[in-house]
Parts: sequence; C-alpha cells; structure tokens
Amino acid sequence: MTRSHGPAGPRVILVALTPEARAALGAAELGITKFPFRVGRESRGAQRLAPRTIAERRKSETRSGNQLYLPEQHEPFNVSREHFQIEHNGTHFVLTDRQSACGTLVEGRLIGGQNKGGAVPLRDGDVIIVGTSASRHVFKLRVG
Repeated sequence: MTRSHGPAGPRVILVALTPEARAALGAAELGITKFPFRVGRESRGAQRLAPRTIAERRKSETRSGNQLYLPEQHEPFNVSREHFQIEHNGTHFVLTDRQSACGTLVEGRLIGGQNKGGAVPLRDGDVIIVGTSASRHVFKLRVG
C-alpha cells in the first residue's frame, strides 16, 4: 500500500474543521499528493509548540516519520506521536491507525486505539477526528 503519486496521480485534500486543525495545517486545507501521508503529535517540547509550517518541520534536526504535526499542550493527549496515515492502494484511499493510544474516529467509527491499530477505506466527505471525540483536531477528507 505504500505508493507515491505525483501531481497527475490521486489526490486528497484535508479540510480543517476546527481552529486547532487549521493552525496545524497552516491554512484552511492541505492538498496531499504523496503517500503514505503520516500524521502525529508534535513532541518537541512546549517551547516549540508555536505553529510552524510543514516545510519548517521537515527541516528538523531529528528524524521523523510524519508529514503533519498536531500540537497538544495538555495531558491527557488525544494524539499519539505516530497516530495515523493515509495511503492509496491503487483503487481507493485507506486510513491506517498506527497503533495509537486513543484511536482515530472516521465518520464516528473508532479505528484502532489501545495500541492495536486498524484500517478503514476512506470516502469523499469523511470526517476524521484524531483521537477521542473530545479532540480538537477535526478534518474533512475531500477526494479531488
């Protein structure tokens, strides 16, 4: 399921539905063209939780497996350091929970949680809540 697509290949857009999601994206939406696209919690300490662009995060001195970082300042955390990824399997998009503690809600259905992982096909318009229903990181998936 790990395929990379260029500009002519499949594309999805993450649309921020909350102010926290918008701050993490740095805009109202983010187009994704390279897969897998990994999402996790910003874990570089409270002094660096100010919003930074994805490009700035990629220039970090530390190696990371995420393309999008979601800051959380207070425990208990909803977002794991390696929370979920979006993949394209040649036919459709799939959200895979990366063995997160709280899981990922896709259209109200819990995927993963308790460090067990899981996967679900994604459809245009699906709402993704990163962590529990109390999470402030809420996105809508648009297939473009």
